[in-house]
Amino acid sequence: MTQTATQESVAVRGHADAGMVAPPGPSTPDALVLEGASWPDHTQLPDSDGRPAENFLEHPQSILLTSSILPLLHRRHPDGQFAIGQNSGLYWRYTEPSLLGCKAPDWFYVPGVPPMLEGQVRRSYVMWKEIVSPLVVIEFASGDGSEERDRTPWHGKFWVYEQAVHAAYYVIFEPFVGRVEAYHLVDGRYVPLELNHRGHYELPAMEVEVGLWRGSYLGIDTLWLRFWDREGNLLLSAEERAEQERQRAERLAERLRALGVDPEAV
Repeated sequence: MTQTATQESVAVRGHADAGMVAPPGPSTPDALVLEGASWPDHTQLPDSDGRPAENFLEHPQSILLTSSILPLLHRRHPDGQFAIGQNSGLYWRYTEPSLLGCKAPDWFYVPGVPPMLEGQVRRSYVMWKEIVSPLVVIEFASGDGSEERDRTPWHGKFWVYEQAVHAAYYVIFEPFVGRVEAYHLVDGRYVPLELNHRGHYELPAMEVEVGLWRGSYLGIDTLWLRFWDREGNLLLSAEERAEQERQRAERLAERLRALGVDPEAV
């Protein structure tokens, strides 16, 4: 999904009044301003470019991020109004062909939007229909990271997330060299974040920190991108939470047996 734009492209950026959409970033004479209601929604746009995942690490890495942050997001959104995309289409402008106006971040989080639309599972996230930017976009670099740092206007991922999508945070994770960097959108430009004393990047708007963690997940022992809370406590995956609960139950059972009480009878 990294093809160049054509002159027929229609660029979009959501306005607060939600009726009209306008070009992202610098003005472009070829851009058209149309009524948003006349444009396609997630059911009418491609939800795949036919390409497989880059490597065996991408899928478990996405699952790990989602599984570990879900309890925190449910506390932040008791009404359940948020969406998480994992290698899902993020349509940021209306083009022909439509995939020219789409990126597929490896992981992104959008607050304040329903997880489903009119009872249907989201096939993609279409910004000209919802006009809510992702709070964070994360890319896992399979190569040297140049694609993720590409600032080419209307084409490069860095430029698109900064100038068109306006994600508050952009994180680039290079798993095969063990490197992560993070940016914060300030006055329309990405500013590199500095590591804190724990070696993590702080994302205050999400109430988390993000950084590297070495360990085993789903049988793969390597460096992973993980979330921590603001106190530096690792956010556990569903499997880690279940194991923690199992160990807690075993310790309780041992104490009961020491007191002469059968745990099964309690």
